Amino acid sequence: MIYKLGELFCGPGGIAWGAVNASIQNPDYRIIHQWANDYDENTCETYRHNICPDHPETVIHRDIRKLDFSPLSAIDALAFGFPCNDYSVVGEQKGINGVFGPLYSYGVNALKHFQPMWFLAENVGGLRNANDGKAFEKILSELQKAGYRIVPHLYKFEEYDVPQARHRIIIIGIRSDIGTVFRVPSPAPYADVNNTCRNALENPPIPADAFNNERTNQSAAVVERLGYIKPGQNAFTADMPDELRLNITGVKISQIYKRLDPDKPAYTVTGSGGGGTHIYHWGEPRALTNRERARLQTFPDDYEFIGSKESVRKQIGMAVPCRGARVIFEAVLNSFAGIPYESIDSNINE
Repeated sequence: MIYKLGELFCGPGGIAWGAVNASIQNPDYRIIHQWANDYDENTCETYRHNICPDHPETVIHRDIRKLDFSPLSAIDALAFGFPCNDYSVVGEQKGINGVFGPLYSYGVNALKHFQPMWFLAENVGGLRNANDGKAFEKILSELQKAGYRIVPHLYKFEEYDVPQARHRIIIIGIRSDIGTVFRVPSPAPYADVNNTCRNALENPPIPADAFNNERTNQSAAVVERLGYIKPGQNAFTADMPDELRLNITGVKISQIYKRLDPDKPAYTVTGSGGGGTHIYHWGEPRALTNRERARLQTFPDDYEFIGSKESVRKQIGMAVPCRGARVIFEAVLNSFAGIPYESIDSNINE
C-alpha cells in the first residue's frame, strides 16, 4: 500500500523526510509526498528543494486561512504540525485564545474534507496544559468527531535516536471505519544509541564549507562571558564577574547563553537566536552554526535550507526531528501491514 501524504504547516520538511524515508520489512508499504502547504516562502522553497524538486508546484505557499482545499488532489494520509506559538511554555501561553491557537481547526477541516485513512498531528508538550487543559481536550474531541480513533503521546525524542531533549505531543489518528490499531513505538530499541551532542556534531566532522555552515560573529563581551560558562551552565548559573552578568529581572530563561554538555543530548533547538538564545558550543566560545543545529534535528548533511541565515535558523528550530518522525511513521506502516513491533502505553494522562 502506498500512502499519498498531504501536509499543512509543513515547515522545512522534517516530517516529510521521516515519512518518505520510513521503511519496514514489507516494502509494499510506504509513504510518498502528494502536496504540502506553509505560509513562509523560504520554508516552502526548502521543502521543494529537498522533498519534491521535480514537482515544485505541489508545495503551496499560502496562509492556511486562505487555502482552498478543493483543487488539491486526494490523499491517504495527512500530517499537520499546527503552530505552537500560543501553547509553548516560552511566551504568553494564550492557548486556544491566541492568534495561532485556533489554527489546529484547519487540520480538522482537512480531515473532514479529504477523509484520509490516517493522520499525524504534532505540537509542543505545553499543549496539554493550555487553558487549564481545556484546549487539549477540545482538540482531541474534534479530531475524534471528525471520524478518527486517536492515540496521543508525549514523545521524548532523545529516547528515539535524536541527540536532543525535545518533547512533543504527537497524535496518530486512524479512520474509525478501519480496523487497524496503532500502538506507541517503544524507545527500547534505541537504548544503546549514542545520542550525545558531541557524537552528533563530531562524527563525522562537518566540513568547513558545508552548506548552511556560516558562523555567527560573536562580540568580545559574549566571548568573554562564555569563557566563564562551563558546559551545561547558563548565564545565571555560572560564576562570573558582575560586569558580565545580565541585567535581567523576573523570569530567567535557562537557555540564555547556555553551553551544551557534550556528554548529553542537546537542549531543545528553537527558532530564536537573539538575546543569547543561540545554542552555544561546549568547547568553543561561539553559537552553533545552522548546519550544526540541523544535525541536532537529525537532518542529513545534504539537506539544504534556503533563505537567509536568520530564516534558516527559524526553519530548523520549528522542524520535527527527521529520525524521530521516521520512527513514528514506521510504526504506522507496521500497524497497517500487520507487522508486530515493540510498543508502550500512551503517557498522555500521566
